[in-house]
Amino acid sequence: MGKVLSGIQPSGQLTIGNYIGALQNFVKLQHTEECFFMVVDMHAITVPQEPAALREQSEAVAALFIAAGIDPSKANVFMQSHVPAHAELGWMLTTLTNMGELERMTQFKDKSAGKESVGAGLFVYPSLMAADILIYNADLVPVGDDQKQHLELTRDLAQRFNHRFGDYFTLPKPYIPEVGARIMGLDDASKKMSKSSSNPGSFITLLDPPDVVRKKISRATTDSGREVKFDPANKPEISNLMGIYAHCSGLTLAEIEARYEGQGYGPFKKELAEHVVAVLEPLQARYNEIRSSGEIHQILKRGAERAAEVANKTVADVKEKMGFLAPRA
Repeated sequence: MGKVLSGIQPSGQLTIGNYIGALQNFVKLQHTEECFFMVVDMHAITVPQEPAALREQSEAVAALFIAAGIDPSKANVFMQSHVPAHAELGWMLTTLTNMGELERMTQFKDKSAGKESVGAGLFVYPSLMAADILIYNADLVPVGDDQKQHLELTRDLAQRFNHRFGDYFTLPKPYIPEVGARIMGLDDASKKMSKSSSNPGSFITLLDPPDVVRKKISRATTDSGREVKFDPANKPEISNLMGIYAHCSGLTLAEIEARYEGQGYGPFKKELAEHVVAVLEPLQARYNEIRSSGEIHQILKRGAERAAEVANKTVADVKEKMGFLAPRA
């Protein structure tokens, strides 16, 4: 059984893109691997957050983890900030990270573009992400294409530490499914579906009511023509919608093409909406149960305790290898 680590920021409502690209994979992996799934609230504060909103979204995202099918008896679900060892290892790995490596990170360039001032936390974010992964010696990391660069840096830092202080860290590998790893916006298939988009019509949140889902999909951008065909290069908009359809219906892309041959986009989009609604309705019901019962707090407490057992040992080992003086009684 290998180890898996992944996390999602509580910086906005989770979308169907988060569900397909991340949560569905979390649910699948929990049956075969030792999994650590966290709400990365320390990463969230690399950009300004309103405190009350951060608390609410942190609990909401954790509840959505469970509502989506993650079983807390099989996987460790916790808040990143509830395991302080992440921050401690993050600092130690920051001292091994070169400025040039951080300056090349495309996500930093994107998030800092046009801003008069940028916090140092956003700049060193990849070092903390590396700590998140290495602190559990994760073998696999479910990531989107946009996070592969950060994972490459994680591997570089692990190799750098191992070379300098002796073999210790596992070199993690990305877990990226072929279809659905990156769901794009409903208004523009050249941009990733993002919960932080200024256009609410570009994404479907996991808590959107059925009528809102139907309206958003009916207004989703499509390519010229009317053929329902999976061709990301020439028909990126419909191909994106087909990826969502496949994951929500269980049909293959070929089966979807055959189903709508000669029918055009109208029937396709109408039935796509119903498949999405069918996925979201039971998830939303479970989410409401979790939030009203308050059970999420005990789940997070138990998850953090189990995660801390592993994380604290890693930090102790790393400090010993790096030459820190251990406390004595």
